Amino acid sequence: MAVLSGTATLVTTRPGRTTAQSIGAYCRRNPGLVVGLVLLVALILIGVIGPRFVDVTNAVPAATIPDQPPSSDLPLGSDDQGRDMLAVLVAGVPLTLRVGFIAGTVGLLIGIVLGFLSGYLGGALDTVIRMVVDTLLTVPGLLVLIIIANSIRGVIDINLMALVVASLAWMHPTRTIRSQVLSFRERAYVQMAKLSGMNGLEIIVRELVPNLLPYLAASFVGAVAGAVLASIGLEALGLGPQNEPTIGMTIYWAIAFNAMLRGLWWWWVPPIVVIVVLFTGLFLVSAGLDEIANPRRQRAA
Repeated sequence: MAVLSGTATLVTTRPGRTTAQSIGAYCRRNPGLVVGLVLLVALILIGVIGPRFVDVTNAVPAATIPDQPPSSDLPLGSDDQGRDMLAVLVAGVPLTLRVGFIAGTVGLLIGIVLGFLSGYLGGALDTVIRMVVDTLLTVPGLLVLIIIANSIRGVIDINLMALVVASLAWMHPTRTIRSQVLSFRERAYVQMAKLSGMNGLEIIVRELVPNLLPYLAASFVGAVAGAVLASIGLEALGLGPQNEPTIGMTIYWAIAFNAMLRGLWWWWVPPIVVIVVLFTGLFLVSAGLDEIANPRRQRAA
């Protein structure tokens, strides 16, 4: 049986089974995780392989004839600005994912640091961190993001957009990670580590973090999903990078030019399909990782 230090089990290897066979068996028990990973990989490959087959320079205005329906030359048609919509998606999907990954990573890292410090050390530090998080969570997050994004609207780019979203992406991870650490720090193996002479940092790094890795992975997927949703919401309001063909900005321009009322379905349907696929993949991966992190949800092989 392959286990992490302590009690959390990542992959259970039965006698006579290799690790690869055990992973394969788990994938058969949890097809949702596999499907979610396939969907996310497919979207990532759009940005990696897509530019080899699609000229992304056509994602700029006046690249083609405006308002062209789908055809052999333009599989997804063109918009009012003369942009090839297929090129827009190929260029915009990785930009949207980039915002989500940067914001999710920054928010989760801050949440990990604050959550572990608050949950393990306790005392006055825990009180301060908990009060700050609880107070900020009562503030309407979208309203704050709108104010911040609107104040820097003229200079915002992809990286700055990600940091704007990350500015409020750390509070929920801080609270949930703190609660997990509070539970884990009372486990027997943590007490044994203290008796063996480990200091607080060593216990956190060598005992708590490894046992919380599945939970942290699920939290990361959730943080990315929240960041993507927030960025698309801001961009749909016109508060994103104006010159970047992200999924949210594509929806914004479709709204601004009344694409739905004018019957230009090829302008707004493809971005919505991408959003549905993206969030379906993120949900399935998060649910699958949550099953690994929560032994009560693990099904028998």
